[in-house]
Amino acid sequence: MSWQLTLANAWMRVGVKPLLAHMSQVRLARRLLDRVAPKLFRAPPLSLYRWEHLTSDLRALRICNRPGSHPPLPGKVVLYFHGGGFIAGSPLTHRHMLARLSRLTRVEVVAPRYRLAPEHPFPAAFEDACTAFDALLVRGYAPEDIILGGDSAGGSLALALLARLTTEGRAPRALFAFSPLTDMSFSGESFQANASDDPALPASRSELLSDWVLAAADPADPRISPLFAKFETPPPVFLQFGDTEILRDDSRRMAEQLMAAGGEVTCDEWANCPHVWVLMDGLVPEARAGLKRVASFVNAQFG
Repeated sequence: MSWQLTLANAWMRVGVKPLLAHMSQVRLARRLLDRVAPKLFRAPPLSLYRWEHLTSDLRALRICNRPGSHPPLPGKVVLYFHGGGFIAGSPLTHRHMLARLSRLTRVEVVAPRYRLAPEHPFPAAFEDACTAFDALLVRGYAPEDIILGGDSAGGSLALALLARLTTEGRAPRALFAFSPLTDMSFSGESFQANASDDPALPASRSELLSDWVLAAADPADPRISPLFAKFETPPPVFLQFGDTEILRDDSRRMAEQLMAAGGEVTCDEWANCPHVWVLMDGLVPEARAGLKRVASFVNAQFG
């Protein structure tokens, strides 16, 4: 573990985790992420960001590199869903990390601004995820030209969408997820076993998050908990997560489900890395190293 990651873990344990543990208002969570992300996360030079309408009601941020610097692979795209517990975050909070991923893969990234709870509780975000995929098909992409991606709650959306698409015979090329939340019933053993070891996420806020997001819906609904979804011969999947996360077993169990359905799954488990540490690209070397592993997966899938 690098000294930079050691400091980052200590900072999150002292400054972030207690704040999240006592946070009772959604607007504060949004303000925290919106303000911290631009100051801490770094984008590569010559990155381009362009808002576009996927539909009249759904916008997305398209992320790529300036022409002539690192030209993108034509006709290929990563459809990425940002994290934030379904209540916070946006493509803007994740744009720097996604710009680095686009640079490493030479693939354009489209990040939808899906609706957030509690103003728009489940299944609003899932419906927007489905709409985003369909909109890419309308624009001329074939399913095999699309790789799904996401982190935390966005990883949940990507996996839930994947389940829907495999049963419809429209599976994308592949999927990757950083520290995905796959079980809104929070039944994984690590949710309690790693409660004190996780430097970032407090397990104590799960009930409040469920109230905000589910609005009395079933936490085992596969559209919000893809761990309980049915997959039919899923494409290759890459899951990256830390061994001290409370959500560690969300990835481990998800991998078992996908492999049982006939899928090929890579579990990239890191020691002592916090929730979605790749967001700290430029600050800790483990973030760039993690992104490079995902980029290798993406490039291998697109040949």
